[in-house]
Amino acid sequence: MKENVYTVPLVKVYKYKHTIRARKAVKFLRAFVSRHMKVPEVWLSMKVNDVIWARSIQKPPRKLRVKAIAGEDGIAKVYLPDEKTEEQKKAEKEEKAKKDAKKTPEAKPAEKAGKVEKKEEKPKEEKKEKKSEEKK
Repeated sequence: MKENVYTVPLVKVYKYKHTIRARKAVKFLRAFVSRHMKVPEVWLSMKVNDVIWARSIQKPPRKLRVKAIAGEDGIAKVYLPDEKTEEQKKAEKEEKAKKDAKKTPEAKPAEKAGKVEKKEEKPKEEKKEKKSEEKK
């Protein structure tokens, strides 16, 4: 797997109409990564897409820093530099699941003995009556 960090200049999309700039920025980003990573297909993460569309269709960012990872299957995946990849997210979930499996929830001693005491609440009507008596 090949991994690179690029600063993609999206200034060229500002020569297009206001109403198509963000769409052109996405296409330009895909073409840029495809050309530099030498892969036919490019996949963008949701966070990269959100950054491009954050200021609406008319004002995409002038430049964008991205991390591109090319796999053996001919697909390049594009993330933000600080964003975790799918593999990292899966590994974290597995580690968390292992830790949770090791920790078994223990019941409280009072619950084991069946001596759980509950507070008895007074009915709402009595509370209202007391409030009205205090006002008088």
